[in-house]
Amino acid sequence: MSASFDPRRLLAMIRKETLQIIRDPSTIVIAFILPLILLLLFGYAINLDTARTRIGLSIADDGEAAQTLARDFQSSRWFEVVETGAVDSLKTDMVGGRIRGIVVIPARFSRLAANGGGDIQVITDGSMPNSASFIAAYAEGVRATWAAARAAGQGIAAAPPISVDQRFWFNPELTSRFFLVPGSIAIVMTMIGTLLTALVIAREWERGTMEAIMATSLGMGEFVATKVAPYYLLGMAAMTVCTLAGIFIFGVPFRGSPLALFAIASAFLFSALGQGLLISAATKNQFIASQIALLTAFLPSLLLSGFIYEISSTPNWVQWVTVFVPARYLVQSLQTVFLAGDNWSLFWPNIAVMAGFGAVFFFLTMRATRRRIA
Repeated sequence: MSASFDPRRLLAMIRKETLQIIRDPSTIVIAFILPLILLLLFGYAINLDTARTRIGLSIADDGEAAQTLARDFQSSRWFEVVETGAVDSLKTDMVGGRIRGIVVIPARFSRLAANGGGDIQVITDGSMPNSASFIAAYAEGVRATWAAARAAGQGIAAAPPISVDQRFWFNPELTSRFFLVPGSIAIVMTMIGTLLTALVIAREWERGTMEAIMATSLGMGEFVATKVAPYYLLGMAAMTVCTLAGIFIFGVPFRGSPLALFAIASAFLFSALGQGLLISAATKNQFIASQIALLTAFLPSLLLSGFIYEISSTPNWVQWVTVFVPARYLVQSLQTVFLAGDNWSLFWPNIAVMAGFGAVFFFLTMRATRRRIA
């Protein structure tokens, strides 16, 4: 039977659960060592920036115009010309992966350029569509800049009537690390909030201690609270460590407030802890619980949260699926609080959705942890 609520009993059970976490080296590794490793991977190893792409340059014209254009390609901030020569030999280098594209300055280019013409050929590797489109666009940009400068030097007004001065808000240099590191914090919190808590109730069943807990006066609500509180503090501690590492090691700007960051993180942990406990209570087996948590929490957080891939670029049915991924709302909020600052008109709806997910998960968890053996 369940007695009335006793704060001392609750604190004693929380202390017991905390000691179990401290005595388990694997939990500490997952909570603090693995997150730092993930931050290093996402901060340094994964780079979505496109600067200094390796290309080959084939010059079939020895005229002055062709040579000056070739020098512009060699000095461009977007390209690293690593090979020059005939097109056939450069194609071999591209197939071998030593270069990503080929720029061909054809014969009679200088003669055509003197009459206001002159086209170049750009050969790219279609097996890497993003790189191919970048190379084609940047190569045309180099040629257009060269043509404008040449026309200005000859006294010809070649400037278009409208000029575009691009300015990117929040991340002016388009550094991929600045949005990958905040997004990786969502992956870390998913691991701690869902993967670790997916094991706690199942562990009690496997060790045979669940029956002893049921024989006590501890209520099921108190029992769930004892499992949530230590992992909530563990998740917030890991989030704080990752945030400090992102700011001071990776140089990611933090333009928001700690209050917004902790409010967003708390709402997500409420959802993640509820999902993990529900999985643990429903399966009663640590191996099965870990696999379900991996498939339903970790992989969706990695692939369907907007962390790496833009949700708007996915098919419509995938966009509908992402609505049910709590990490989607966390990633968007984290990137905003880091790069743009506090935007509570965005935060409140996301916090409400994540809290709603948590309420549903905890309701189902309470129903799955009734005081019965079967």
